[in-house]
Amino acid sequence: MEIPSKYDAAKVEEHWYEYWTKHNFFSSKPDDREPYTIVIPPPNVTGVLHMGHMLNNTIQDVLIRKARLQGKNACWVPGMDHASIATEAKVVAKLKAEGIDKSNLSREEFLKHAWDWTDEYGGVILQQLKKLGCSCDWDRTKFTMDDDMSASVIKVFVDLFNKGLIYRGYRMVNWDPEAQTTLSDEEVNYEERQGNLYYITYQIANEDGTPLEGQAQVLTIATTRPETILGDTAICIHPNDDRFAHLKGKKAIVPICDRVIPIIEDEYVDVEFGTGCLKVTPAHDENDKNLGDKHQLEVIDIFNADATLNSFGMHYQGKDRFVVRKEIARELEEKGHLIKTEQHIHKVGTSERTKAVIEPRLSDQWFLKMEGLAQPALDAVLETGDVKLFPDKFKNTYRHWMENIRDWNISRQLWWGQQIPAFYFGDGKEDFVVAETKAEALELAKQKTNNPALSLDNLRQDPDVLDTWFSSWLWPISVFGGILAPDNEEINYYYPTNDLVTGPDILFFWVARMIVAGYEFRKERPYENVYLTGLVRDKQRRKMSKQLGNSPDALKLMEKYGADGVRVGLLLSSAAGNDLMFDEALCQQGKNFANKIWNAFRLVKGWEVADMEQPKATKIGLDWYTSKFFETLVEIEDHFSKYRISDALMAIYKLVWDDFCSWLLEIVKPEYQKPIDKSTLAQVVSLFEANLKLLHPFMPFLSEEVWQHMAPRTPEQALCVAQWPKKMQTDGRLIAEFDFAKEVITGIRNVRKEKNIPVKEVLELMELNSENASARMDSIIKKLGNLSSIESVEHAVDGALSFRVKSNEYFIPIMGAIDVQAEIQKINDELKYTRGFLQSVQKKLSNERFVNNAPTQVVEMERKKVADAEAKIETLEKSLASLG
Repeated sequence: MEIPSKYDAAKVEEHWYEYWTKHNFFSSKPDDREPYTIVIPPPNVTGVLHMGHMLNNTIQDVLIRKARLQGKNACWVPGMDHASIATEAKVVAKLKAEGIDKSNLSREEFLKHAWDWTDEYGGVILQQLKKLGCSCDWDRTKFTMDDDMSASVIKVFVDLFNKGLIYRGYRMVNWDPEAQTTLSDEEVNYEERQGNLYYITYQIANEDGTPLEGQAQVLTIATTRPETILGDTAICIHPNDDRFAHLKGKKAIVPICDRVIPIIEDEYVDVEFGTGCLKVTPAHDENDKNLGDKHQLEVIDIFNADATLNSFGMHYQGKDRFVVRKEIARELEEKGHLIKTEQHIHKVGTSERTKAVIEPRLSDQWFLKMEGLAQPALDAVLETGDVKLFPDKFKNTYRHWMENIRDWNISRQLWWGQQIPAFYFGDGKEDFVVAETKAEALELAKQKTNNPALSLDNLRQDPDVLDTWFSSWLWPISVFGGILAPDNEEINYYYPTNDLVTGPDILFFWVARMIVAGYEFRKERPYENVYLTGLVRDKQRRKMSKQLGNSPDALKLMEKYGADGVRVGLLLSSAAGNDLMFDEALCQQGKNFANKIWNAFRLVKGWEVADMEQPKATKIGLDWYTSKFFETLVEIEDHFSKYRISDALMAIYKLVWDDFCSWLLEIVKPEYQKPIDKSTLAQVVSLFEANLKLLHPFMPFLSEEVWQHMAPRTPEQALCVAQWPKKMQTDGRLIAEFDFAKEVITGIRNVRKEKNIPVKEVLELMELNSENASARMDSIIKKLGNLSSIESVEHAVDGALSFRVKSNEYFIPIMGAIDVQAEIQKINDELKYTRGFLQSVQKKLSNERFVNNAPTQVVEMERKKVADAEAKIETLEKSLASLG
């Protein structure tokens, strides 16, 4: 097989992805191996690949590919979420562009359009994930609107209703006027915005409702929403506020609409805010609703579903709330009711999906009681540790949410989604039944009404659908059929899954709810570990978004740098739970790494082979790298066990780039146009292949390409299904000796660079104090330093170039090459720096709090720094004395 001179990522990636899928390397069936299972956080069916997806799915692919190499039955289940709000909005917009209004369609007609849209545009992101190299079992792809997935959702709803956990209630909810549906509390984002505080006067009324005469007979309230005065049904004062004692038992007249409303007393009022008088609008504020219930106030809803004003809005009927805010302020001012306005910063709730400002609204909705369900999920994370969060700093967030959990509003006023299986047979509040099918509902309705004459035509199904999260909370169970067939082979084999990789922004939306569902429906956790990635931000620390235009095109990045280059670029800076400051230069670094490996491979494959003895330096170098490899393997495994994926990659990066390419290949490389011995080549190839196994989870395409060029391979011998290296004993002393030798070689190279001594010029090296050196490293130092000899000396060598490694001093005699004064200055500068460094470390060690609280390993490291600095100072002082 001819080896191309350059690595062509695009060609390689397409070829090997087809090869892997053709040979079913990603598919999984239950067998006698240990399962390793990940379920993909299902992206919205409307979605396209962005930087967050790339980071999240690259991490999942790293974990699944490593498990596959470790001989586990790796199963990564892909899929998509039907995303009720986002998808319905897309379909409605498409219909509008075609001149079709949703309100003119039947439900069935609209759903046909929604399915047509899904079939045409949905699933794009899954195809894009293949370009990234994601090794999902594509035969298992699930969609939350698949028949079996929807049937699972309906079954769960009925089960929870029958347990008394689902109920219908008239409550204040978060209303999205753009999507025209309710949202759960977790789907509302609160952001600080600049607004106004409007000071408005209300006239005090007589008992008969007529206005009291005189300017003194008014009260003033402060509000951020003057348009809602049209829904006011009371004014509230604090019972202990002496300023308003004269108002007790009185009434007030609402400006513009002239409605007479009572003045009530309640300790809820904050006497410090505004004027101390509070307008009460029970239909448009949750706290006002609570006051209204307590004082039996009238409820007046002034808004339509789209947040325009209804008939209670009088002459503002049909106008948008924000337009009315400006116009009513003008009218209030003209009529003498608006005293003043002040700038005011306050928090405004917005829809996570549509970004519309949320409107509190009273509505009949379906709710799931959460308090009892939440306890097992709370214990699993915070008490037993059955579910572990990485990093564990998110435990506090999890605790806060779960200990303050509210009932879950699970109904949405949409058509796209699983329709709520509640069937009404009358106009009364309790005239409904809940069943999985309409036929079952009819039988229940007959029993409930004791009316055998009821027919299917007498039943009407609730038009609302279930919250999308109500389907995705079942994801780890339903993808394996565990709701409809609780004892099937797949759910028993793959569940609970192993790892979940997702963002902290859906820790409650999805992660916590899946844990709740796991304990409720399977009596066990849905997964063992949750790896929470950070957000991808730009270099200015801004969250990447289309609005800011700071999010690069993911596919174009892969075209430019190769999928492996982008994967490496993302992972090198993505510590768990910490935001990633994305810089395109990171992808260039990844591409450079791929080119480095490719060039190293071409170098090795280009060597001529001969039957000859293995050089001493080569043998030592190979022994050292073998030990270094297995030492690094232990480090990598430790990083993986703690989900420090970025650290694991960095360890591999340094091993391959520095230790293998920069050191080992230089040690074993034969002289120009001379052959290499068979034994060395075989060992180098074996170590190269071991490197490729470590690289494969991170750089699957490049590693497979090099692996397949190394030797003829059958499909069963592909790297994708090879064996992960097993740990072996390492020689720590050899590694330490080599580290010292590297510093010596670096010292020689620095001398050459400083004095412009050609690399080809052979030098002598003299060593003063050889206690840290190892004689077995001399052959390597001689080869890489291009030395004729290494001699031990008892005294400094006059006129020679010198450098130091720890307490050892080295001399390279080149007559006339040394400037004594310059050397003295150099040593003095180094002494000054080293003494300052020593002082700073000693100061740290003199701090009892540091010594008592820091890990033992850290303290020992600081003490070693002291010993090394003292030894270096002693050596420098001796060198200075010899020159003086």
